[in-house]
Amino acid sequence: MLPYITLLLACQLAGEVTARLIGLSVPGPVIGMVILFALLLLRGGIPKGLEEVTRGLLGNLSLLFVPAGVGVSVHLSLLASEWLPISAAVVVSTLLTVAVTGLVMSLSTRGSKR
Repeated sequence: MLPYITLLLACQLAGEVTARLIGLSVPGPVIGMVILFALLLLRGGIPKGLEEVTRGLLGNLSLLFVPAGVGVSVHLSLLASEWLPISAAVVVSTLLTVAVTGLVMSLSTRGSKR
C-alpha cells in the first residue's frame, strides 16, 4: 500500500515542479494526474494495490470538503451582503451546465445510433 501512496504523491510532486518550472497556469496536481495517466497507459493497466489505495481515498473524499465548509461559515456576513449575485451565479451556471450536458448527450447518442 505504501508504494502506491508514494507513487501518487510523487506524481503530484512532479506535476507541481513541472508547473512551477515551466510557468504553466495549470495546477500541479492536474499535471500530476496526467503524468500518472501516462504511466498507467505505459504499464497497460492499473495495479491491484493502486486500485485499493484510490478506492480508499475516494471513499473518504467528503472529508476534503470540510475546509471549504469552514471557509464558507467564516464568511457568512459576506455571503449575507452578496446573496443576490451569488444566487444568480449559482442558478445560471447550473442551468448552463444542465443545458450543455443535455446537448452533448444528445449529440453523442445521435452519433452512436448511426
